Amino acid sequence: VTGRWITWKQLVLSIGLLAVLVFLPLKAVGAESSVPLDHVEVDVKDQDSLQNGFKYYMSYCSSCHSLQYARYERTANDLGIPNDVILDSVIFNEHQIGDLMENSMSTDNAKNWFGAAPPDLTLIGRVRSPEWLYTYLRTFYADSSRPWGVNNVVFPNVGMPNVLHELKGDVVCAGGDMAHCELEHVDGTGSMTPEEFDNTVADIVNFLYYIGEPVRAQREYMGFFVLGFLAILFVFTSLLNREYWKKIH
Repeated sequence: VTGRWITWKQLVLSIGLLAVLVFLPLKAVGAESSVPLDHVEVDVKDQDSLQNGFKYYMSYCSSCHSLQYARYERTANDLGIPNDVILDSVIFNEHQIGDLMENSMSTDNAKNWFGAAPPDLTLIGRVRSPEWLYTYLRTFYADSSRPWGVNNVVFPNVGMPNVLHELKGDVVCAGGDMAHCELEHVDGTGSMTPEEFDNTVADIVNFLYYIGEPVRAQREYMGFFVLGFLAILFVFTSLLNREYWKKIH
């Protein structure tokens, strides 16, 4: 009996430790902003979303932000895009299909223009939560006191211009001070409706979530088999443990 009690006690302690190791990092990620974050669905198996996010990322983000830990060919294969399409529509410099996705902006020029070199975004989907990225990209607003004429609710006084302004249009702080700004979209501005813009930003976030861990889908798929194996192993281990304690008692 004592042996069985120790076994179950250890099991309970192990489950408790696992819960702490899992939920504390999640809580820390959720607390990365004092501003309420908007929910966004991410699905690395949705190729249509990933392709659309990749398209808009390359069109509006890649000139400043590189993806220097990812390769064109791997991304194209994962997203179901033929290599010749990437060469004709995405790569406009001397890069080849097997190269890393770096840009041509020099560090010195970046510091002169923005005050600091724009960070590489290969791992931004792991450093920041999808909800943070989604809210950040959607909460730029006009602020004449800032060098680029815009500010951000999630990242106050950010040094980045609103590169998606063409799509969303003008957004103003309609109520409250700059620290508690209520955003209002100016009707008739932007090439997209607010709903279309939100969907586009969600696709960009989904792509950044994918690019931070391209093997995520395969890892999750393999996880089911690993858990199944552990479940079967637990049954046989429990039966073996019972047989051992029969002989002792």
